[in-house]
Amino acid sequence: MKKIVKISMLTALTLMGASIVMVSSGQLKAKQKEMIAQSLLSSVPVQVQTIIDDKAVFATVRSSDTAVARARLSGTVVSLKVDEGSQVKRGQVIGNIVDKKLKLSMASLDARLKAAKARQNKARKDLERGQRLKRKGVIAVAKVDALRAAFEITANDEKAAIAERSVLSEQMKQGVVLAPADGRVLKVSTTKGSVVLVGESLAVIAANRYILRLELPERHARFIKKSDTVMVGARGLDPLEKTIGRGVISQVYPELENGRVIADVEIASLGNYFVGERALVRIAADKRQAIVIPGGYSFKRYGLDYVKLAQAENKTIEIVVQLGGKVVLGKGNGGVEVLAGLKAGDRLVRP
Repeated sequence: MKKIVKISMLTALTLMGASIVMVSSGQLKAKQKEMIAQSLLSSVPVQVQTIIDDKAVFATVRSSDTAVARARLSGTVVSLKVDEGSQVKRGQVIGNIVDKKLKLSMASLDARLKAAKARQNKARKDLERGQRLKRKGVIAVAKVDALRAAFEITANDEKAAIAERSVLSEQMKQGVVLAPADGRVLKVSTTKGSVVLVGESLAVIAANRYILRLELPERHARFIKKSDTVMVGARGLDPLEKTIGRGVISQVYPELENGRVIADVEIASLGNYFVGERALVRIAADKRQAIVIPGGYSFKRYGLDYVKLAQAENKTIEIVVQLGGKVVLGKGNGGVEVLAGLKAGDRLVRP
């Protein structure tokens, strides 16, 4: 009797465990179905999008403005205070030119001025004497008028000498050569002791605002336009994975030079670059239609790329796809191009 009771209790426990397992298995399947349903609701439709093919090209650092410090006076360069690479400020003295003939001319004018003053003093005294004699009735009025005219002539001679001296003094000041703009000296065209003529260049100065000058093949002329954004690589011709930022095309020149279209790129961080230094730039070279999926919707298995697609009746399947390179979608979101395996209308499920 005791044995029968024991068997019955064992059977009851077995049946109870089986029922618990069945209940747990049913709950697990229900939970899996719920998760699949939620993932299907959050699926992403596959769409054909327009993407831009980038091209890596070299750009050359150029100065937006180039100013030339020219000689305003013919003479000998007696001092030169800059060299290639020197930083200068607008109005800074960069050299001095002296013409020794001007000093001799100044001495001659000083002598003429003294003589004019002496003649003027004599003419004044003669006029004053004549006016006294006229009042006494000793000399005629015509004689007094002649003395007055002589005095006025000497006074005008003195004024002319003073004006001529001012002109010569200003001409001598023009021997000082000033920097026409803030920037860096690119080239010094003369040396101390050299003889220069009016209009000759002493130094070429690059303004501090630098740009990148692009020279692209003619086939890219129809794709590049003003206000396009470009990626600028770091110094030293490093790969474009190392960048210093984004630049904006500020000008596209309407004339082709040797089969190339010329464009300027403005970027803020070029202050310490050398003029003529090259940098890598990635520009938009073409547009085409392609399938792009967001990042995180593909996974690898056995060296192959897979994606998960939503099917009818809350089911999913995994298919093999061929992925291309990474692309940038709207608002800066990253994506991956799909070369084969998907078509427009498929719905992606995050794995």
